[in-house]
Amino acid sequence: MGSWPLLALVLGFLAGIARGSEPWSNGTQVYSTNANSGSGSNGAFVALTLIQSAAAKGAVCLDGSLPGYHLHRGSGSGSNNWLVNLEGGGWCNDVKSCVFRKGSRRGSSNHMERQLQFTGIMSNRPEENPDFYNWNRVKVRYCDGGSFTGDGADAASGLYFRGQRIWQAAIDDLMAQGMRSASQALLSGCSAGGASAILHCDEFRGMFPSNTRVKCLADAGMFLDSVDIAGRREMRDVFNGIVRLQASGRSLPRSCTSRMDKTSVRRQPSRNIYQDTTCDIFYVCKRFF
Repeated sequence: MGSWPLLALVLGFLAGIARGSEPWSNGTQVYSTNANSGSGSNGAFVALTLIQSAAAKGAVCLDGSLPGYHLHRGSGSGSNNWLVNLEGGGWCNDVKSCVFRKGSRRGSSNHMERQLQFTGIMSNRPEENPDFYNWNRVKVRYCDGGSFTGDGADAASGLYFRGQRIWQAAIDDLMAQGMRSASQALLSGCSAGGASAILHCDEFRGMFPSNTRVKCLADAGMFLDSVDIAGRREMRDVFNGIVRLQASGRSLPRSCTSRMDKTSVRRQPSRNIYQDTTCDIFYVCKRFF
């Protein structure tokens, strides 16, 4: 039986597997995104690969260091299938929070773990991850603070907002590693990474031939423009700050920005853009704000 028909069953199974936590997460995670969460799992430890070609493209983390990813090669029947996971971890929406962030693994590869244990949907253990255990599995590290969308800089504070370029550099590198010949490809992410999976889904689809089966998975990637218990629209302020600070508007799909005013797009980019996404997306979310 193929992988796609079983996806709903797999997601239910994975819901009980190790879960991580991160700022701004709005729902249950179906796979671990916490870099150190290997408790109870014997999943493989996978080395960090820094993208050496990224600097020439201006694709750098908040502090100017090289971006990276962890790749665990597939085998057997899964050797020509790829699962790309965009790491989550909140956002920074003003200079102060981004300066703080660049001193951590969320803003600099200098602080990233050199190995991560792959668990849940990234695991190489068939009993834990029955459908994707033997796929090529990639975790793209998150160090831009803007869901892989920014394309600007702040010279005064030494900040680089280059999330869109990091995304492109990572995909280019993976294509050169064999992903361009994939039979099946799944773009996934949780929380801030889930929002990014929505934003980049059609772009990802367009990188493959029409005969490649491509789908996306957004886990807890929807953040609603709703009033919180304090009477504020917190997420509206967060996203508005990200788009203004990081010049993310240039990276948002034209299918959305061409028909909506800039204020509406800034408020809730992932919620507004999903309506225009043509590639199939699986949404996983236990609850909303």
